Amino acid sequence: MNISQQPVQIIEAPPRRRPIQPAPCTMVIFGARGDLTHRLVVPALYNLFREKMLPEDFRLIGIDHGENTTDGWRASLFDKIKSMANDKAAAFEAHRINENAWSFLSERMSYLRGDFNDPALYQQLASQLKSCEHDGQTQGNAIFYLAVADRFFGPIIDRLGAAGLVKQTRTDEGAPKCWRRVVIEKPFGHDLKSARDLNERILTSLNEDQIFRIDHFLGKDTVQAITAFRFANGLFEPIWNRDRIDHVQITVAETIGVEGRGRFYEQTGALRDMVPNHVFSLLSMVAMEAPTGFDATSIRNKKADVFAAMPPLDPAWAVRGQYGAGTVLSKDVVAYRSEPNVDPASNIETFAALKLEIDNWRWAGVPFYCRTGKRLSRRNTEIAIQFKQAPYLAFQDTPVDALRPNWLVLSIAPEEGISLQFEVKRPGPVVDLSAVRMEFKYADWFAKEPHVGYETLLYDVMIGDPTLFMRADMIEHAWRIVQPVLNAWESPPPDFPNYEAGSEGPAASDELIGRDGGRQWRPVEPLKSPKG
Repeated sequence: MNISQQPVQIIEAPPRRRPIQPAPCTMVIFGARGDLTHRLVVPALYNLFREKMLPEDFRLIGIDHGENTTDGWRASLFDKIKSMANDKAAAFEAHRINENAWSFLSERMSYLRGDFNDPALYQQLASQLKSCEHDGQTQGNAIFYLAVADRFFGPIIDRLGAAGLVKQTRTDEGAPKCWRRVVIEKPFGHDLKSARDLNERILTSLNEDQIFRIDHFLGKDTVQAITAFRFANGLFEPIWNRDRIDHVQITVAETIGVEGRGRFYEQTGALRDMVPNHVFSLLSMVAMEAPTGFDATSIRNKKADVFAAMPPLDPAWAVRGQYGAGTVLSKDVVAYRSEPNVDPASNIETFAALKLEIDNWRWAGVPFYCRTGKRLSRRNTEIAIQFKQAPYLAFQDTPVDALRPNWLVLSIAPEEGISLQFEVKRPGPVVDLSAVRMEFKYADWFAKEPHVGYETLLYDVMIGDPTLFMRADMIEHAWRIVQPVLNAWESPPPDFPNYEAGSEGPAASDELIGRDGGRQWRPVEPLKSPKG
């Protein structure tokens, strides 16, 4: 059999470690009727049961201000999970609805209707939690998930604190006996001042180890695998520095527009929505120093060191854009200003490109170019590392007229994998070089499990592992870095819209990276391997 026709096999596959079984608990979702709950949070719980990663003694309480009953809430959640399963069942048998998993969840659900600011709601909740503890054997453990607009973060945590619902009891050794944890969705603040104010407010009711600031980007396997790739392979770490790396590009490109979130996006924009959280999370994993261990404290300390070493962004090295009408994936789309609930004269950016620096021994002088945008030509999230050029002198008496750079690319979405581009000699008597790529794709090596991106994060909350969650100091550093650009962008741009939907962004983005010795962005559309 030809080697290329053999089935792919893992070189070494020790028995898979079983995950820690979470302690019994109740999850309380504020914003139970919302899209986030239906599309991500509850489907993630459903998938966790399928993977035997939910505690047997588990209860789920939904809270919202709208009319509903437990039966009505249960039915709406089932309709969503069923539609998601049916969408994928034709391609993946594993995605078909699992009646056992749904029965497990549905039998443990209850719904409370109330105003998030009403103290009476929290008295009802306290009674419900007591019932879960006594009848459901949850041991008093509880997770409060804030799947609500950010204006409710402070008031809900204030009310939970006033009602005594986030108070933890401890063993004689000081470990939590009955734990209470709070999950907070982004955006965590809108600028440095609001982030500091929110941290100060919630820390009056909670300890830092009770707070889980969630970023769904970090639930992706490839993102989590970056640290393992770096530190488990002696091949890469010796060249992971300013001596060997020319620059780093981080791209988060989307084909979608604002998807009905016009009101939210008008208050946010691309920079606030993506950079201090998603983009910086990727950057910190690439740039962090080796931790002393893979525990949460060691890893988060090293990430925090990266942010602390980053000076505030110079607005001269920041570019913004807004999409006009165009064609994306062969479909005509309207301009941002024509989207629902968007100001027809809006000056909100849908694209941002930045040059970031890290002033430490490993990275001094290595630029990190980051860009994110909506309505671009293709969906593509990647971290691309360009190594410094090899000396050309050895090829001066050959037909070789250029040496292409070596790239190491960590692909996050839509396909997860790692590729390495390098030069080889073409077969034949003439010294002629060609750039080739070695490529690893997760889908080729590992079975694909049903996943919405929140499973790992919710599981980590249940076992109390904060590794993938931002600390207060990290959040504030992130806003400190981008604050000068936020200030500069308060003035309206003169040229919006300045890129066509379906393109690779505004021309000013190419000019930004080109200022540094003629560097260029990698194409947004992922490169295809040559055939034949």
